[in-house]
Amino acid sequence: MKGFKDWLALIGFVVLSQAAGAVGSLFTFSAIAGWYLQLARPALSPPNWVFGPVWNTLYILMGVAAFLVWKRGSGPRVRRALLVFGLQLSLNALWSVLFFGLQSPALGLMCIAALWLSIVWTIVLFGKVSRPAARLLWPYLAWVTFASYLNAAIWLLN
Repeated sequence: MKGFKDWLALIGFVVLSQAAGAVGSLFTFSAIAGWYLQLARPALSPPNWVFGPVWNTLYILMGVAAFLVWKRGSGPRVRRALLVFGLQLSLNALWSVLFFGLQSPALGLMCIAALWLSIVWTIVLFGKVSRPAARLLWPYLAWVTFASYLNAAIWLLN
């Protein structure tokens, strides 16, 4: 029965992570065809189709990482790490609301800076519980670093 519980928990953490993406996409899709296309974007902007597969992969990695931490028990380190994980996940969804929903690269930039810091904090806390979990978040940090550049460039260009 423990194996079944673990599978349910793994699926739950992946679904939770994907839910942050789903919330963000509610604000993103409507702005892509109009407002976003009218913005001046930096030369290193990838084509729009790249974002979906990248984010989907990152949300899966986040869910697996959270699951690996959860499997370590319910002690204070695990609870703190998962709480900060929830914080960064909330900031992740909030960024789309601010950048795309409110069409505010400035607010998006402030949020993504907080998101970047919260990801670093999550990696540090996950590393104290499960090194593999922390390593699974490195691609996420790299992508959010790149997204920060894009957000800053859009803010400066517009």
